Amino acid sequence: MIQDRRNFLFASAAATVAAAALDPVAAVAGEPGAASGGGDPLFVNSLGTLFGFDAPPPPPGSKPLIVETRPEMVTDSAVRDTLAAGMAAVNVTVGHVAGDIDPFEHSVADIGRWNRIVRQRSDKLLHVLTADDILRARREGKVGVIYGSQNSTMLGDKVERVDLFADLGLRVFQLTYNAATSVGDGSIVPENRGLTPFGRSVVERLAERRILCDLSHSGQRTCLDAVRHSARPVTITHTACRALVDVPRNKSDEELRLVAEKGGYVGIYFMPFLTDSGPAKAEHVARHIEHAIKICGEDHVGIGTDGPMSAVPNMAEFMEAQRQYIVQRRAQGIAAPGEREDAPFFVVDLQGPDQYRALARLLRSRGHSQARADKIMGANFVRVARDVWG
Repeated sequence: MIQDRRNFLFASAAATVAAAALDPVAAVAGEPGAASGGGDPLFVNSLGTLFGFDAPPPPPGSKPLIVETRPEMVTDSAVRDTLAAGMAAVNVTVGHVAGDIDPFEHSVADIGRWNRIVRQRSDKLLHVLTADDILRARREGKVGVIYGSQNSTMLGDKVERVDLFADLGLRVFQLTYNAATSVGDGSIVPENRGLTPFGRSVVERLAERRILCDLSHSGQRTCLDAVRHSARPVTITHTACRALVDVPRNKSDEELRLVAEKGGYVGIYFMPFLTDSGPAKAEHVARHIEHAIKICGEDHVGIGTDGPMSAVPNMAEFMEAQRQYIVQRRAQGIAAPGEREDAPFFVVDLQGPDQYRALARLLRSRGHSQARADKIMGANFVRVARDVWG
């Protein structure tokens, strides 16, 4: 299997659903004691997945696309684990990222497929269009599904397509993946060129249509240019700190600081880029969170795991699938330095439905207040979503 990582790398483990019983307004406000009633604070994953490892394999002859969505990839077990994790909302990747297919047609069709998924599971999933929808999903015991892109290739050379995707329910728009686009350079492009004239028009239109501009995977100059040019706060939904691990997918202090100064949000991922060697662990996540807080302040940092709420059931199978996936990415010219065959694409001691709770406990043990932990676990994302989406 050499399809999208979210198709064959993510596991799902059976779990019972744990309902949260909190005042979501208190959680969003980040007030001390928001979780003191025995429930969870507001959990939001600014980049994740609802795909399950128990999904059937892709049909024979399928193209190696990143990302390809089929409704059967969103499995009962994956949804159960996400609910059991107490997750109020997750930003899922919708549309073309890489692969030999028409980006526009694929992206429109992919939104249609996600609409079908949400409609068929309307008792458990809710399409998020506003910040209040995240709170509504929490109240109703559902998972809020945020449609987000991880590339701008579906626009072609037509900035007006931003309007179309906004009307179709896209709420997070990433300017680049790792390679260069007509908008700007991705993280692995050595020239590190800035935002193009077309890119500036896209950033302007995103602000007009109140879509969160996502600068994950972008090159440094493209990122800085976009933050400066945007009339609204921007996000980096899934990254880490380059000051700690110097790889292109991590963001420099200059980028992190500017995003925060403009009122934006930075999500720390659960990926191998958290460490120079060996598997990423919870301690590495905490260190990157702490550095991001030092640079950005506690009101601008959150979590975007780039993974599921399920535990990996078979490490040997996972690592073989990951090896194939890295080969595929290298062949497509989109692999990033730091993608290693010996380092899993997840944090080895933060797996399964308890991963956010375990991380919150770790932060508390390192001297962070409950109020700060609540902000990082989800309230900060809701704040920036409200600022941009309304």
